[in-house]
Amino acid sequence: MPDTWLIVGLGNPGPRYEPTRHNVGQQVIDEIARRRGETFRAHKANARVAETWLRPGGPKLVLAKPNSFMNVSGGPVSGLAKFYGVDADHIVIVHDELDIPFDTIKLKIGGGNGGHNGVRDVAKALGTPDFARVRVGIGRPVGRQDPADWVLDPFGAGERANLPILVGDAADAVEQLVGDGLVAAQQKHHAPRP
Repeated sequence: MPDTWLIVGLGNPGPRYEPTRHNVGQQVIDEIARRRGETFRAHKANARVAETWLRPGGPKLVLAKPNSFMNVSGGPVSGLAKFYGVDADHIVIVHDELDIPFDTIKLKIGGGNGGHNGVRDVAKALGTPDFARVRVGIGRPVGRQDPADWVLDPFGAGERANLPILVGDAADAVEQLVGDGLVAAQQKHHAPRP
């Protein structure tokens, strides 16, 4: 059996949410699939999946985008983990993070959910918080805007100019995490950008 990793981008379903900050995790998954010429297909676990390889010969990557709303992402993630026989230590969740500035990526395994309801639901469904997270910084709103509204807004014009770089860097971080481990990925992607 090949070394299999489940890589999940959290977000909300439908075209209304595709360009929003909350869906940046799914944009990263799209980029990883695009690099390999893969397309997504429907899966019975209420998700869209693309199966590919990190590099020829392995590890195998199951790229997934739940069809559920963000706050109930756990069911699809748990269903996919069972279907592919993947334990929590081979699951990577890619998600937006309010408490990290825009254009910044942080990686960790386990710990709290930082108030992120999607991550909370995944941990509950898996029965453990001990999975890897690639946290893509979206920053907090300036002024009095409710963070719940902020995450559902599209990226601003200035952000959109840098978004392809951020998404590409986050895709690189996922690939390095799987290929080289957490510490190597942290050492590269936690460093300030030149």
